Amino acid sequence: MTQFMSNSDAFTWAMESDPRLRSTVVTVVVLARSPDWDEVRDRFHAIARAVPMLRQRVVPSPPPAPPRWEEAPDFDLDFHMRRVTAAAPGTFDTVLEMARVAAMEDFDRARPLWEATLIDGLEDGGAAMLLKFHHALTDGVGGIQIGAILFDLDEVPEQRAPVTTLPDASPPPWLRRFTDTAWYDARLVGNAVAGTLKVAPKLVSQSILRPVDTASSVAGLAASVYRTMRPVTRKGSPLMTERSLIRRLGVHEVPFARLRNAAHRADCALNDAFVAAVAGGLRLYHEKHDVTVGDLHLTMPISLRVDGDAMGGNRITIMRFDVPVGIVDPAERIRRIHERTGAVRTEKSLPYTQWIAGALNMMPRWYIGSVLRNVDFLCSDVPGIPVPVFLGGAKVLTQYGFGPTIGAAVNVTLLTYVDTCTLGIDVDTGAIPDFEVFMDCLAAGFDEVLALAAVDV
Repeated sequence: MTQFMSNSDAFTWAMESDPRLRSTVVTVVVLARSPDWDEVRDRFHAIARAVPMLRQRVVPSPPPAPPRWEEAPDFDLDFHMRRVTAAAPGTFDTVLEMARVAAMEDFDRARPLWEATLIDGLEDGGAAMLLKFHHALTDGVGGIQIGAILFDLDEVPEQRAPVTTLPDASPPPWLRRFTDTAWYDARLVGNAVAGTLKVAPKLVSQSILRPVDTASSVAGLAASVYRTMRPVTRKGSPLMTERSLIRRLGVHEVPFARLRNAAHRADCALNDAFVAAVAGGLRLYHEKHDVTVGDLHLTMPISLRVDGDAMGGNRITIMRFDVPVGIVDPAERIRRIHERTGAVRTEKSLPYTQWIAGALNMMPRWYIGSVLRNVDFLCSDVPGIPVPVFLGGAKVLTQYGFGPTIGAAVNVTLLTYVDTCTLGIDVDTGAIPDFEVFMDCLAAGFDEVLALAAVDV
């Protein structure tokens, strides 16, 4: 059978008719030296073999079915892999500028949705690998799984079995596209009917035996679905109101142990301290402009990946909720954010996110776009690699992930590598025109939170 996009991926794919809402992810891997190019190429060949989406393109389906993945008939690994030499003096700013441009450029949609660029000629003999991919290809956890193929634990690359040739990329017969779509639609209707027949008797019996509890449960689920779908009609920030196509990227690093310790001092998780630090930076940024801020609208991805899921693919759902940015005390801010994120992670609507996305797909695009552009910021916490690794014999010094803004003012992505939390900051300059001022405020927001940790951690 044809593999169709999930409803949530189809939702983000359709939103990209507005280029401000693109779901392009960029990752920068900083290397101590230039790697063995042939070895790197072989690893990507192996990844393309293991993850079919890396050699597939997205094609439309007859409505109401979502778009589908189809083998790209002219897949060329060397089109997706490039090697360039940085202009002198080859600083990290050069790499960030290339990453910035990559984040703003759309993909060639007749081809698979990824690119890998090796940047040679950096100062001190260094190099960098710039990876660009559409979020529908993989989420953060899936990217770490792919990294298990790409990276080695030793400077001498592990000898692996020769990679066999890629499967035939002939497109399916045109009639099959329609028959697969018909089967998809039939299964959709069948599942809905079967689900109703399965749930309805139980719901009727429960309503007779325990009418109050049943009514409360149904009302709770309805309220949860509303919180997930609720319209955001205005931005929380009176300052970060504009949106544009121009992005600027920045980086920051904090010690993993200190951030975790700061979270534990407030009896919360590392993600709570991370979001609280970003919120503190946003509060300081507003104060710098003499603007009072209270709650802001946050979008945060929540992983739905379970054991047994295929490598790659996007297994997240996006939840929107308000967080208390205006709280000055960092410990109290962490605790309040912990309460709100905890409530979101236990929403009754989570098992139904694909159904909700399907319903949203039937709504007018202009309406959904207006909702996304009213979100203030995004935070994404991606568990990274806990040990040093190598790429083509070159030691990986650090990694940064830059998630898309998807209509928000800024996306801050935390990616752990060994004992460091690296932050990839993707800023919409229409919302935040004074980039350097914002970066200083964000660093100060993290300093507030880190001050809670023991000095000797």
